[in-house]
Amino acid sequence: MKLSSSKMFLVLALIGFAAVQGCKPKGTQSAVSGNAASKVYVAPGKYDEFYNFVSGGFSGQMSVYGLPSGRLFRVIPVFSVDPEKGWGYSEETKPMLNTSHGFVPWDDLHHIALSVTASEHDGRWAFGNANNTPRIARIDLKTFRTAEIIEIPNSAGNHSSPFITENSEYVVAGTRFSVPIGDKLDVPINTYKENFKGTVSFIGVDKTSGDMSIAFQILTPGINFDLARAGKGKSAGWFFFSCYNSEKANTLLEVNASQKDKDFIMCVNWKKAEEYAKAGKGVKKSVKYAHNKYDDKTHSATSTIMNEVLLLDPKDCPDMVYFMPCPKSPHGCDTDPTGEYIVGSGKLAATIPVFSFTKIEAAIAAKNYDGLYDGIPVLKYEAVLHGEVKKPGLGPLHTEFDANGNAYTSFFVSSEIVKWNVKSLEVVDRVPTYYSIGHLCVPGGPTKKPWGKYVIAYNKITKDRYLPTGPELAQSAQLYDISGEKMKLLLDFPTIGEPHYAEAIPADLIMKNSQKIFKIEENKNPYAALGDNNAKVERKGNEIHVYMTSIRSHFTPDNIEGVRLGETVYFHVTNLEQDWDVPHGFAVKGANNAELLIMPGETQTLKWVPEKAGVYPMYCTDFCSALHQEMQGYIRVSPAGANVPLTFSTGKTTPAPAEKKDSVTNK
Repeated sequence: MKLSSSKMFLVLALIGFAAVQGCKPKGTQSAVSGNAASKVYVAPGKYDEFYNFVSGGFSGQMSVYGLPSGRLFRVIPVFSVDPEKGWGYSEETKPMLNTSHGFVPWDDLHHIALSVTASEHDGRWAFGNANNTPRIARIDLKTFRTAEIIEIPNSAGNHSSPFITENSEYVVAGTRFSVPIGDKLDVPINTYKENFKGTVSFIGVDKTSGDMSIAFQILTPGINFDLARAGKGKSAGWFFFSCYNSEKANTLLEVNASQKDKDFIMCVNWKKAEEYAKAGKGVKKSVKYAHNKYDDKTHSATSTIMNEVLLLDPKDCPDMVYFMPCPKSPHGCDTDPTGEYIVGSGKLAATIPVFSFTKIEAAIAAKNYDGLYDGIPVLKYEAVLHGEVKKPGLGPLHTEFDANGNAYTSFFVSSEIVKWNVKSLEVVDRVPTYYSIGHLCVPGGPTKKPWGKYVIAYNKITKDRYLPTGPELAQSAQLYDISGEKMKLLLDFPTIGEPHYAEAIPADLIMKNSQKIFKIEENKNPYAALGDNNAKVERKGNEIHVYMTSIRSHFTPDNIEGVRLGETVYFHVTNLEQDWDVPHGFAVKGANNAELLIMPGETQTLKWVPEKAGVYPMYCTDFCSALHQEMQGYIRVSPAGANVPLTFSTGKTTPAPAEKKDSVTNK
């Protein structure tokens, strides 16, 4: 049987992948140069040069590392509950994980986007995507806390997100899975070609507050969107999306979605789409989705169910959407710092196509089309092509850029990073990765002002790189020096979850705005106790509300009696500290959710439903002083109907009056 060139490439790619998995390249142990340690060493008391924000994949979280050290600084809870910080467990944070499907305590965070002004990082916000239950999160980089999460309706598989326009006007999200959209949702799966559609959502971002809202969605053919990038410079009003499954297959995609030699990059004139939306060309669709916000004044979140979204259909909006052919099953779609060149990365292609925005404009003006795809014009490949990087490697995935006209592309199958010149399309250098690299990151690489200096590989396989940890090994990142002509491996460091995409930003853009405390006088939480004299315990129907304070090294109150079985206890704990990095924790025996972690000046609430009578210890979980062990207390729970009065105290040591004994029970 004679194989086509594309199928032969696929076979060879799989063979290469097997070789990577099964064999250890020569020189693995000597890959790091002799002076590498000095280049990544950050002395005690010194700071890293860059923050590296890394997606956590199936952990649903975002992690923060320092570069060049590779030290882990923080895991930011986003879409998944986090018992370390009480995220999704405290009453104040539970609304952040609300969706139209109810409370969803997990998701799959693949990609990061840092806010930009004039296509340069500004250090204000980070955005992350939820792939499973489609959502976009905004993280406030003053607090390194998730400030907002908006659910995306008419979407399934929110993989192609979040990508951001040049002044953070919009965060954009495309669908991985096409699904039925509209009123007719219960249809046979094998009617995919007739009934399944995709969308790309443009989420507006307030330039001052960062607050998000869905401005409009664009209805698309039933294809799969993978990655995207906004234009820059002369292409700034455009967005470019890689997409695959132009065959519209609904089963065994590894075969059926790899039939054509070319899929597409979808080009969206978002300025034109914005005009159509404002002119009323869209249709308002009734659909439910959640919009969740965290307020730093009340230290609590609210969740609002929205009911409508504006949908634009390309057939009603001419000159808004175009397709460019791109070989084959493209993953990455990246724009260079000038905005002139758009790089496609076909996973099953033996070449890297580079498109010219100048040629794209000319082809559109001349209507130089190669037919229509679902009514949308397809630009001729040769008319928009700048050129191809020939035989660069196997399995190109993702490209980023330095400030010197070079591109860096990850190759999954051949496990390497390839450096090439954007204009000449010539390969300059290549280095092996260990092993099977996915995404990569150059500091500032997706902006018009890359800082360069490093490229970081985020690898899928770590056989022989780290100490074994059972059937699953650590996730891996590798730091390479790109300051010279040749790339040099400096460091391996393990990562949280499964890292996909990441962005790196100079530390001083964030450090100067970092919040150290919340001012106690600005705490507007309705359950806050702003001093020990405000501490109290109240019964409200079947609920007990404990207004508690914490300060080194005690709680007020620290002794509580009179709670009865069948009652729900709410511990509202206010941290009175006004000193940087002095959080307090709170936990009570038998609580079936998690602890609280309360920042200085903040109030958080733990809900507790005791199931047995007895005396329960409560304590601070976060080491806060030499007397941390002494920071504890007790809460007494009596049987239902008991006549023990509800009392609370701190520092009371005199014995309580003897209770009258029952002649039968001797109690």
